[in-house]
Amino acid sequence: MKYGFTTGSCAAAGAKAAAFMLLSGLEKSSIKILTPKGIEFNAEIVDICRTENAVSCAVIKDGGDDPDVTTGAHIVSKVSIESEKNENEKTVIKIQGGPGVGTVTKPGLDQKVGEAAINTVPRNMIKKEVLEVCSLMDFNGTLLVEISVPEGIELAEKTFNPRLGIKGGISILGTSGIVEPMSSQAILDTIKVELNQHKAFGKKIAAVTPGNYGQDFMLKTYDYDLDKSVKCSNFIGNVIDIAIELGFEKLLLTGHIGKLIKVSGGIMNTHSKEGDCRMELMSASAIRCGCSLDGAKNILECVTTEDAVSILIKENILKEVMKDVLDRIMFFLNKRAGDKIEIGCMIYSNQFGLLAKTENAEDLIRQCKVM
Repeated sequence: MKYGFTTGSCAAAGAKAAAFMLLSGLEKSSIKILTPKGIEFNAEIVDICRTENAVSCAVIKDGGDDPDVTTGAHIVSKVSIESEKNENEKTVIKIQGGPGVGTVTKPGLDQKVGEAAINTVPRNMIKKEVLEVCSLMDFNGTLLVEISVPEGIELAEKTFNPRLGIKGGISILGTSGIVEPMSSQAILDTIKVELNQHKAFGKKIAAVTPGNYGQDFMLKTYDYDLDKSVKCSNFIGNVIDIAIELGFEKLLLTGHIGKLIKVSGGIMNTHSKEGDCRMELMSASAIRCGCSLDGAKNILECVTTEDAVSILIKENILKEVMKDVLDRIMFFLNKRAGDKIEIGCMIYSNQFGLLAKTENAEDLIRQCKVM
């Protein structure tokens, strides 16, 4: 599969090209940079615009085979001269965000509140590439680099930025400089950023959920909005690791039976490609709790866990099975945590509501609501 290049790589390549054109007077249609991953990026330069003291150009983002919403966006780098020569003869590179690049409005992110959402690695990449040009051209003044994205405001609505408190556009991101196809790391990085932001707000409980299934139930029953929880997607094991790493004291996992039943079998990544034994696990718990042979067979034939729950109700063993399932889920959650964090769990169904909860779950919800 084809890898792509991050918005940070695009910004750095564009800034290098713009600086070269500004200081040399020549034109560049392509330019090479070396990404932190050690892979060379030969970027095509488009939309060149010159004025007396500035040059702007763009690199079109290519995410490769990764389903990246920013693919096709124009990452525009404008380089202008603030001063021709500094007194200490030390070159200074200033970086700021322009239209379509978000501004940080909440703490806990890579950049401080009020700063443009251009992360540390892209900033370092931009400085490195522009300083290389300055050295080549024997320039030791001050250059201002402005990164903008014409499509940024619209694209930001399709990202996590509004949720993270980054307003007015997308972020300029990337730690390796490349985008690996179907990268799980990008999702994990986002989860960690959001958890870290919650920590910065003083929250001691990491409230996580795989998604928004059961949102109406949680709001109606517990007056708790699942949007206040960090969405961990399928990465339940990883999110426990991250919560411990960030120093959370407690973790509350709330989720639909269709996701959490997998954890009862020790599956810590609940994506179907990692394993889908929902009905086998439900049937096994049902048999342990006295389910009839026909009932167990019928569970195995179910398409959804909601259907399987209906059979448990008919067998009059729902409460016993859900306790068995929860006990096994907690065994594997606590095994992953290694007693480094207190964990609570709540399992529900869209159709049947609450199925099981740990003794501490409701107390953790109350604490989450007041924090």
